[in-house]
Amino acid sequence: MAQLIVFCVLALVIVGCSLMAVTSRLIIRSATYLLFVLLATAGLYLMMDYQFLAAVQVAVYAGGVMVLFIFSILLTNRPGEDVQFEKPKRMILAAVAALAGLGICGHIIYYNVNRVYVYMESNLDMTQLGTAMMGTDKYQYLLPFEAISLLLLACIIGGIMIARKR
Repeated sequence: MAQLIVFCVLALVIVGCSLMAVTSRLIIRSATYLLFVLLATAGLYLMMDYQFLAAVQVAVYAGGVMVLFIFSILLTNRPGEDVQFEKPKRMILAAVAALAGLGICGHIIYYNVNRVYVYMESNLDMTQLGTAMMGTDKYQYLLPFEAISLLLLACIIGGIMIARKR
């Protein structure tokens, strides 16, 4: 019963903050709401006993990516100004696209639920997952991980260069 309550609270936080992130007129507030969504998602990972994914969610997304978002917002925008709303035609088109995406995701989830249960019963070992993520053998992901870190470093250097020109 307690797990159901925690799940419902986390789900409400995710849905509520997601809606606030896309409807807020202040861009820094939108980034803050996105941070709450990412942290609540880490809470869901903890409920499923995926401590590694929760740690990655907090460290990489809630930590690193959000710092880059805020950094880029402060470099390219005036964060205290309100964002103007789009034309109603564009808002309707965006709502139709969002509903189409929701329908596609629902279709995929509905027809793949049995496959997920079979996969979850195989008991994924966290040691194997960590070795696969940080190993250097074939089908291991240390090189892409390092490439992404170099890409993020290049983005930070580019942002500093743009800021210096102002």
